[in-house]
Order: sequence, then C-alpha cells, then structure tokens
Amino acid sequence: MARLIKQHPVAKLRMRGNAFSTLARAIVGQQISVKAADAIWRRVLIAAGQIKSVRFAAMTVEELRTCGLSSSKVIYLKDLARFFNDKLVNPRRWPNMTDDEVIADLVAIKGIGRWTAEMFLIFYLARPNVFPADDIGLIRAIERHFHAGAILSKPEIAAYRSRYTPFNTVATWYFWRSLEPEPALY
Repeated sequence: MARLIKQHPVAKLRMRGNAFSTLARAIVGQQISVKAADAIWRRVLIAAGQIKSVRFAAMTVEELRTCGLSSSKVIYLKDLARFFNDKLVNPRRWPNMTDDEVIADLVAIKGIGRWTAEMFLIFYLARPNVFPADDIGLIRAIERHFHAGAILSKPEIAAYRSRYTPFNTVATWYFWRSLEPEPALY
C-alpha cells in the first residue's frame, strides 16, 4: 500500500455536496467504465440543465435514453427522483445514521444496491471505513498487487476488509488509482 500511495501523491478523494446528484451519478456509473460513465454523465448534464430530482422527474424517457442511458437506468433514475420528490428519503438523517442504516435506506430505491450505496457512503458522506467488496476495480487491484493477478475468492477478498480497517475508504481509493489514474467522481 505504501508504494501505491507514493505513486499517487496528489490524489484526493473529492466529495459531492448534493445527495441526489451523487446517487444519480452512481446509477449512471453502474457496471460501465469510468470513461463511459463520464461521457454519459456529460450528456445527462446538458440534457437536464440541472441535476435536481424535480428536473429528472419531468424529463421524458426518450430524453434520458438519448443521453446513452439504458432503459433500466432510466427507470432507476426516475425512481430515485420519485423518492426524493415524494420525501420517501430524508437526506438530512443520513449523516447521523450508521453505514448499514444508510445502505438499508438506499436499497429501497429501485436500481440502488449495496455497491451504489457504498459509493454514496464514500463520495457523499465521506465515511472512512467503506470496503466495497463487490467492486470489480477493487478486486482486480488487490489481485494484481498482492496475488500476481490470480483470481481470488470472495472470502479472500473480504479478508482485506480487516487489513485496512478503520481506513478502508482510503485503501480502496488508492487501489482504484492504481488501475485508473483518473478518479471516478460520483
């Protein structure tokens, strides 16, 4: 890990100041490369004009699809907007909730699973000890740097959680940087 930190001396984990935007961007980035997610997000920004739940609720399916979003992601973004607009979530409560409580709150929204909730914990709430064990970038980096690229089992990957506790977020960030010099921003 010391070697990775030295290779990225100016890397900074930047937080987002808007809960809806952070979640929307995480949905856009699900299961695609950082580069593809950034390109789609730029188109979403242009089409939406502003990243607010009321704007997303007002956009048509076609407008969102034209940005390069899959049908599923359009449904997820619409449901996210509904949860915010109908006050089915209360973002002001999240800073005082545990990680698991926030995750439980978020996975009630269609299209938000544990990985997306963990990205939210990292990029919005700045939680220090998040270990997204199902993140393919994190897994590949651990395999590359500690196991000569050998495929690891889920329990082997999970063992790294205790290795970096209470700073799993920082370790994850440096693992990501070792694979993608440009940081993902959710």
